[in-house]
Amino acid sequence: MADSSFDIVSKLDQQEIDNAINQAQREISQRFDFKNTGATIARSGDHAVEISANADDRAAAVLDVFRDKLVKRNQSLKVLDASEPRQSGRESKISVQLKEGISQDQAKKVGKLIRDEGPKGVKVQVQGDELRVSSKKRDDLQAVIALVREQEYDFAVQFTNYR
Repeated sequence: MADSSFDIVSKLDQQEIDNAINQAQREISQRFDFKNTGATIARSGDHAVEISANADDRAAAVLDVFRDKLVKRNQSLKVLDASEPRQSGRESKISVQLKEGISQDQAKKVGKLIRDEGPKGVKVQVQGDELRVSSKKRDDLQAVIALVREQEYDFAVQFTNYR
């Protein structure tokens, strides 16, 4: 029987991020507490979001609205790396980086966890910014998924290509 496998990845769902940004912008334009504050949220490249308002607390409130929209769209907040509010002329801006991929150090930690605490006979390979986990038994793979889900990592974890 051939090995079964799956991949552990940390990827962004760009469409859901765009939808969350659009919903946040719509809410900001309609809410009374954001009137005349110049509050905006917009994409800044593929992996960044720019938030601006006329005060630090308003910019932070826009970030909170964006986080709420991401949660409602089932996206992990671990993909966000928000900077502190900074002054840019009369505006206060927050740059939010969108993190994607698993670094080599993080992949090594996850691989070591699976080898140490996972079922015997499970193989882990680092492939770029993702991990491939394979085993002869599908039940072992299910146990590995449960083990990885229990851990708290500083990156979002998804499981793909389960076969």
